[in-house]
Amino acid sequence: MLPPDRFAHALAAGRPFPVDGAMGSALIALGLPAGMAPEAWLLTPDGAAAVGAVHAGHAAAGARIVLTATFGASSVRLADGTARGRTADVCRAAVAIARAAVPSGVLVAGDLGPTGALLAPYGDLEPAAAAAAFAEQAAALAAAGVDMLWVETMADLAEARAAVEGARDAAPGLPVVATLTFERGRTLFGDRPEDAAAAFAALGVAAVGANCGSGFEAVLDVLPGLAAGAPGLPLIAKANAGRPVAGADGSPTYPATAADAAIYARRAAELGALIVGGCCGTTSAHVAAIAAELARV
Repeated sequence: MLPPDRFAHALAAGRPFPVDGAMGSALIALGLPAGMAPEAWLLTPDGAAAVGAVHAGHAAAGARIVLTATFGASSVRLADGTARGRTADVCRAAVAIARAAVPSGVLVAGDLGPTGALLAPYGDLEPAAAAAAFAEQAAALAAAGVDMLWVETMADLAEARAAVEGARDAAPGLPVVATLTFERGRTLFGDRPEDAAAAFAALGVAAVGANCGSGFEAVLDVLPGLAAGAPGLPLIAKANAGRPVAGADGSPTYPATAADAAIYARRAAELGALIVGGCCGTTSAHVAAIAAELARV
């Protein structure tokens, strides 16, 4: 495991740097069986090879951080699938795959995505139970040797807060970063970027940002608000390559090109983002374009 201050060192340099692109859409392109969760597939030889190939491609394209394929590895999200009860196994395998796939200088971030359940009062999952599930996942990722923990694709600020709190409780020595998903300037639950950033800053995250969404513009649009809500806190931009459309075989395709990604990277950097990458639909070609553009900023 690289020392946690490697991430702080990268931020302290003050220059924007690239992180990885999509995992889920990449695995679909590599043959993820229909109806099977990536977290279950990575426990098979074919799935492990596919996940490793995605990590290796992103690192070769210039990503300085890769996120483990543990987006849906919380016990809540795994409860209805073939990997039920195997959070620790998934996290251990995912970290090992990432470590084997990328050079030692590339940081491995433990990915924590949403549970897929609605928190009370909108749903049945109590915030304390959500935090406990995230803590279990974060502890497994920390034990497996990640360099940092990365909370992402949150639509509900309450769930994001539970994830950050769980991660910090389980692994107090690791940096935690967090990103939410915004559309038309707000999360699905109506949270403003200013309020989200302020909430995360109060929790002591190492960086805050936006990811996923309808495309590059959706992320770029909220960067000023995030900066206003948490002055001085490093910003993350990790956008989708546009809205997906069904291809001829029914699989999703994404419209944004590598050239579009380069323009997005420059604009993100101009808006203050220090950490720039991609989410759904972004490939190693997009990451390479982002890396090349950031090198010129």
